Amino acid sequence: PATPPPGADEQMETALAAAQQGDYAKALSIWGPLAHQGVTRAQNNIGACFSGGLGVERDPELALKWLTLAADGGDPVGQRNLATAYFKGDGVEENPARAAELYRQAAEAGDGQGQDMLSWMLLEGEIIEPDPAEALRWARAAADQGIVTSMTRLGMMYHNALGVERDAAEAVRWWDRA
Repeated sequence: PATPPPGADEQMETALAAAQQGDYAKALSIWGPLAHQGVTRAQNNIGACFSGGLGVERDPELALKWLTLAADGGDPVGQRNLATAYFKGDGVEENPARAAELYRQAAEAGDGQGQDMLSWMLLEGEIIEPDPAEALRWARAAADQGIVTSMTRLGMMYHNALGVERDAAEAVRWWDRA
């Protein structure tokens, strides 16, 4: 990834605060120059705005361009958002296998939602080879980041003995946490 310009962190915080208040015009006015300077999270955020029609007209193809820049630059949220575009076929031909690769990259980089999706894919086994033990590992990683769907999945895995010994008490503990 490119070295962020001086003051980029503060600018990103200002833009995020504006976006959280619904002022996407202000956020985009900050993210735009940063994205053009190679700040991958700003590239992701612009892509997310075009994907969701936040402050701009929804444009899945333009979203894909920005998300690809962010993902290629190593931004884990960009990798996850690009994976979602491939998974849903939003702005690009649907490609679940490519989505799985990108979710894995995001998961390995520590993105909780990417870990959650990878866990689900590994458990379902329809898109990638099923691996309940690895699904369990990623569900735990995501649950440790507060991802409720992974907590619920862990409860189900312990209840149904998927990748672990059946443990009703552990299942209930995860479901209560969720």
